[in-house]
This record gives sequence, C-alpha cells and structure tokens, in this order.
Amino acid sequence: MVLAAPQRQTPVVTWEKLPDDFILPDDPVENIQQPFLAAALTEALATANRIQPQMLVASNFGIVANINQKTVVKAPDWLYVPSVSPVGTGVIRRSYTPNIEGENIAVVMEFLSDTDNGEYSIRPTFPYGKLYFYEKILQVPVYAIFNPYEVSLEVLRLENGRYVLQQPTESGQFWIPELELFLGIWRGTRLEMNICWLRWWDEAGNLLLWSSEQAEQERQRAEQERQRADDAIAQLEIERQRQAVLLAKLRELGIDPE
Repeated sequence: MVLAAPQRQTPVVTWEKLPDDFILPDDPVENIQQPFLAAALTEALATANRIQPQMLVASNFGIVANINQKTVVKAPDWLYVPSVSPVGTGVIRRSYTPNIEGENIAVVMEFLSDTDNGEYSIRPTFPYGKLYFYEKILQVPVYAIFNPYEVSLEVLRLENGRYVLQQPTESGQFWIPELELFLGIWRGTRLEMNICWLRWWDEAGNLLLWSSEQAEQERQRAEQERQRADDAIAQLEIERQRQAVLLAKLRELGIDPE
C-alpha cells in the first residue's frame, strides 16, 4: 500500500533557525495517555543505555521548516534524530531545524487524534497535513502511527520519495533499522495504567525494560542470590550436625576420631 500526496507545484523549502521570539504553538494533547506513551518509549531507550549525547529524542517537540516563505512548525508525539549540533552552555533547545542544526529526523511517531491536518492528512497547502509534511518536506524515513483506540500500529517507510506501508513480523512487530530495534504493541501496567503501550525489542527478541521493571528484575535476582546463600548455609549446618553425630558415635565405640 502506498500513501501519496496529490501532485502539486513543488514547494520551495528553506531551512532557517526559528527566531528566539517566535511563539511556538501551545496545543493541548488529545488525551491523557499521549505523554505517558511517549515517555515510556524514551525511558526504555535510556534504561538500555541506547541514548547518546549527540542524539535528539523528544516528544511534542517543534520541528521547523520554511515553506514558500512561511514558517511551519509541527510537533510530533515522539521523534528521533541520530545526531544534532550542540547548543550553548545554559541554552535550552526549544525547537529543531533539520539540515542547519544537525541531521535529518530519522523516526517520527504520532498517536492518532484524527484532527484537521492530522496523522493521515496529505494537505499540500499551509498549514500542511502531517503526512505531507513528514513525507514531502522533511522526508523522514520512518513514520509510525499508533491508534490507541483501535489498538493498531502502522509503520510507513519512505521509498523513492513516497511512504509505503510496512508489514509486521509474525509477532506483530516492525523492524526499525534506524534504531536497530523492533517496535510493537504490548499490554501491561505502568504507573498504575493497564493499557496498550508501544515498546521496543532488540534484534534477539528481548524486551527493553523500563526502569521500574529493571529494578524489579534486579530485586528478584538479589532475592534469588540471598535464597541460594541461605540454602548453602543451611546445607553446611546440616553437614556440621551430621559430622558431630558421627564423631559422637565413634567416641562411644572407643574410637578416637582424631
């Protein structure tokens, strides 16, 4: 399946850093789950030590392009850039412009809201649909759309300038070579919310853990080690008592065990 924008006059795209006084959009998130879904994706990468200083991993963060002399800002629910230029000491990055501030964005994700110019929109005019913006303007290699209502995940890959819908593995996951990880849906509890989450698996099929899961795993490992140590001490005590009984019997028989 190929998702393509209608043929229009090629837009003139330039890359200009956002002025410091530019007022970024302050749109509310569509539902309470969205920030938690994004945070969970990032936390798993951090817990696995897969986020390096030169990377940009962010959520609801402004991506900037100048199209036909108009500044366009989109804020994906989650994004990954392999390498960005460092900002000055004490400076907080408030937006990102590809090509002049670092590499192109490698992965964007949107959690379905189905609004105007939303996740599937190919609107080729200002303010531009998200699919059109990611495909034609930013040319992001991977665009993932998660529908938390129907619990479905679609992954689009840029092939010859057009997004092509990818097919999942037998286990329902998608290989994301830009991160060398699989992306898929997992149901479980985090922060007292039992919902369907987006999660990462490594090439061997191991789930990347959240910090709470890693802490629980380490607690269980420590408990197992403690139990093994207690069992070993108990076994030594049994052997000591058995030896004491044997020595006592030898002395009763008039045999000096020494």
